[in-house]
Amino acid sequence: MFPNRLTEGYKSFLDGSFTAQRKRYQTLAEKGQRPEIMIVGCVDSRVSPEAIFDAAPGELLVVRNVANIVPRYEPENEFQHGTSAALEFGVQALRVKHIVVLGHASCGGIRAFADDNEPLSPGDFIGRWMSQIAPAAEVLGPRGKDLTRDYLQALEFASVELSLRNLMTFPCVRILVERGKLMLHGAYFGVATGELLVRDPETGAFSAIAEGANPLKMIRCEESD
Repeated sequence: MFPNRLTEGYKSFLDGSFTAQRKRYQTLAEKGQRPEIMIVGCVDSRVSPEAIFDAAPGELLVVRNVANIVPRYEPENEFQHGTSAALEFGVQALRVKHIVVLGHASCGGIRAFADDNEPLSPGDFIGRWMSQIAPAAEVLGPRGKDLTRDYLQALEFASVELSLRNLMTFPCVRILVERGKLMLHGAYFGVATGELLVRDPETGAFSAIAEGANPLKMIRCEESD
């Protein structure tokens, strides 16, 4: 049986937001999508970019994977190209103007890497995927005997930093960034607090959005006629 929660949710959507935004959906279907912002987020069910940024349909192009990782540009690699394919689509086909790597607090993928426990399955898909953040962990140095919350948060920040560097290994991204046609951003969401931290491109520090600033302004696009 199809999950009842989804059936009921769909009915509510159909009677509510879909009806209210029917014209927008029709326009998107007829003219296609034109999002200006792409977000690389985590699969964590608590961290939905569309919910965090109160985004309407068609406003955000979202790709989610374990721990919001952007792999390095490796076209010769036969595997793990899901995120790379999404980047290719967003940058080359849709010409997004911003890419945001959205990390978050209490990330299970980051914790799995730091704990270095036994694999959950013989395939160890999580372990192999998370091994990509090893350079970020190396920058932090030894974590000590105890796995502290401070260390985990530092690793969460460092992983976002690494993904931003990896983005620049993609020729299409690097060229557009250098031409000023594409901007890269790092952000971090506090699940318990709802606080959004944004990375300063000059210092690399993460800090709360300035008081009075509107985090929705950068993602709001005008309704299509």
